[in-house]
Amino acid sequence: MKRSHPNGERTSSGSTACFGITSRRSISKETSKKGNIMRIHIIVILLSLMPSVAWQANAQQERHIRIATEGAFPPWNAVDKSGEPIGFDIDVGRALCERARLSCDFVTQAWDGIIPALTVGKFDAIMAGMSITEKRRQVIAFSRPYALTSNYFVVARSSNIASLGSDTKVDLSAKTEENSALLQKLKTNLQGKVIGVQGSTNAEAFVQKYFGDGVDIRVYDKQDNLNLDLVAGRIDAGLADFSVWKSFLDTADGAAVELYGPRLSGGLFGPGIGIGLRKTDEELAARFNDALEAISLDGTLKKLSVQWFGTDLVAE
Repeated sequence: MKRSHPNGERTSSGSTACFGITSRRSISKETSKKGNIMRIHIIVILLSLMPSVAWQANAQQERHIRIATEGAFPPWNAVDKSGEPIGFDIDVGRALCERARLSCDFVTQAWDGIIPALTVGKFDAIMAGMSITEKRRQVIAFSRPYALTSNYFVVARSSNIASLGSDTKVDLSAKTEENSALLQKLKTNLQGKVIGVQGSTNAEAFVQKYFGDGVDIRVYDKQDNLNLDLVAGRIDAGLADFSVWKSFLDTADGAAVELYGPRLSGGLFGPGIGIGLRKTDEELAARFNDALEAISLDGTLKKLSVQWFGTDLVAE
């Protein structure tokens, strides 16, 4: 009787033809080869991606930078008794550095030389209440604005300058008859007066452009020195950012002066306050812009603004 072999069929000569075993072994070898080839392909692809992955990881690694501030423009920036920088700029900077994986040191730098010092690499960024203007953009780059402000004149309460109020506003970007009339009234009332401004600021640029030789322009190296002369009567009026005046008006000396004329914004005053950066440092600009968006969305920026200015300058 013929019996079936579990691995094949017995022939009439009694030999066994192992067709089943031969077939399965061939398939197994072929499958193994295909698996090995597939694994090699995967390894090659992963290896080719490693430089890109490494670059992305490196882009997010912590970076050490130096941020310059003036240290003499409260409440934006000042120095405490120990010589450490304090103020809105410093607190915002620390919040940004934490979110942008930046290790940051703050250093003080005289205002007049702050942009040149940035361009030669003395530090990596400027946070000093600096307005974004087209003139400055010719030399450095800026982050997105982190505060929006307006400028006011301030005069002594005892001044004999004709009253003009402080409840109007002029947007220099808007060429309207109302704006032109307000500017002309302001120019007429301040004709022949001594006007104090801090050097290399938008306030100085405004007075030179709109008042010209009609007033005596007194330029100061620091806002504090301007304030002292204003209270002492050595100048008739001063022009500066409202946030700076607000800080001064809250002091004992500030009680002797008051806001004067319309709130000034737009035009040469720029779209807001930004972080000054070298044009070549696009990576740092991207980090700061992403971090600014984050602290705007989570309320940190508003909280710090209210803490230092008593109002939300971001939403002004």
